Amino acid sequence: MADRQLGKPPLTWSRVARRIRVPLGFLFAAFYIWRAKPTWQSVWVGLALAGLGLLIRGLASGQVKKDRELTTTGPYTYVRNPLYLGSIIIGLGFVIAARDTWIAVALLLYFVAVYVPVIRAEQVYLRGEFPGYAEYLRSVPSLLPRTLWFRGVTAGFSGELYFRHREYNALLGTAAMLAVLIAKILWLPG
Repeated sequence: MADRQLGKPPLTWSRVARRIRVPLGFLFAAFYIWRAKPTWQSVWVGLALAGLGLLIRGLASGQVKKDRELTTTGPYTYVRNPLYLGSIIIGLGFVIAARDTWIAVALLLYFVAVYVPVIRAEQVYLRGEFPGYAEYLRSVPSLLPRTLWFRGVTAGFSGELYFRHREYNALLGTAAMLAVLIAKILWLPG
């Protein structure tokens, strides 16, 4: 009640999820490192999939002009949430690399508990900010594209936006986790 009297929006799970997703991600990384049982084959297959996710995230990040305009170009032509799609694909790649069922279960729970409410809250925000969002919502799927043949996803890409959004952190995080997996293979076999 005090929050409403001060003009602050009420605390909702989507607001909590937005705030805790990064710290939870670090906790998940620790769990991941502990549980992962990588092999060279699982790491290479997982890395190929994670690379696809990084590419999708990178292309999306180089398109989006947060809070200034509704982005409907590049990967946003095919899905409304390419950044989250890229994250899901990266996560699947690391699940494959880890070869552990509990990691897969934990990652699924993390995405459902954190990303689903965040995506819903963003939809509400975007609907209120951009008049064309309602039509975009009806015509473009949230996470699963209707086609696997993507044309024009690089048109309008801005390296400046990519760096402004610090998307390179996803690449650095992936490289760090890859290094940990390789270290586990080399120094903690079996």
